[in-house]
Formats: sequence, C-alpha cells, structure tokens
Amino acid sequence: MDTKDAIAIILKAAEFSAHKHRDQRRKDEDASPYINHPIGLANVLTNEGEISDPVILAAALLHDTLEDTETTYEELRGQFGDEIADVVVEVTDTKWLSRDARKRLQISKASHSSTQARAVKIADKICNLRDILASPPAGWLLERKQGYFDWAKEVVDGVRGAHPELERRFDALYRQRPTG
Repeated sequence: MDTKDAIAIILKAAEFSAHKHRDQRRKDEDASPYINHPIGLANVLTNEGEISDPVILAAALLHDTLEDTETTYEELRGQFGDEIADVVVEVTDTKWLSRDARKRLQISKASHSSTQARAVKIADKICNLRDILASPPAGWLLERKQGYFDWAKEVVDGVRGAHPELERRFDALYRQRPTG
C-alpha cells in the first residue's frame, strides 16, 4: 500500500469510527466524547510505538465498533477489507458474556492473537490505565481501579514480545497502580 492509500484508509477508519461512536461518551465524570479513546490508541501506536502500519492504525481506530456499536463484521469487511476487519475481531470482546467471563476470555485469547492485534491490545490497555489515573470512571472505588490494573497486566503479559516499547510504557503505567 502506498502512502496515499495508507493515509486514505486511516482517515476513512477515523471517519467511520467517529460516525459509529457519535452519540457515545466515556464513563469519566466529564463524560468525554468516546471517539477520543480510539484516536488515543492510534496516537499511542504512532507517536509512542513508532508504528506506521495502516492495518494496525485503522484497526485501532475501529477496535470498539463491533462491541460498542451496531457495526457488523460484514460491514467492516466491506468497508476496510478482511485484514483490518480480522484484527478488529481479534480485539473485540464477546458482549453477551458476563464481565468476568469476558475478562477471562480476553486473557486466554491474548497469547493466540496476531502481532497486529497484540499492538492494538497493548495500546488499548495503555490508554485505559492513563484514563483511570487521570480521570477514572465515575463511581469507581480504589478496589475496582486496582482490579482493572491487575487484569490489564494479565492481558499484556499474554502478548509480551509483540512490541517491547509499548510493553515498557505499559509497565511504567502499571507501577503507578492506585494504592490509596
């Protein structure tokens, strides 16, 4: 894919994600626009992980569309092709399962995911830890924040070796785990 096509697919993914998440807000006290989260992932991957692969960046922008919007796999595949759609599927939670079951499944799936999905997964956990530290979801008590940090570490531990720089950044954030 040449540079023009790479930029075009990334911008198309940003536009698609913004449209799909247009009415959604984050769970922080300010109810931040949800689209800030996928854009944050793409930013972490590009500017901290030095990743320029358009498949990874587009998948990062689209990573929550299957689980949090009415988007279907077929729609993603039609808009973005098999490779991007498949990475999105790899990082998508199974929403019909309980939260605990989804978390266990995410840990077990992590080590079997593609290198592309692993990078998206690590960036997602980096962004989520940063959000919990800076502006946690409203009503989250210390125990829930700590639980999220510990679970995120289990997920990242399952993908270790995929991207050492992103892993280093995750580890630095994990060391800031809320304690009181």
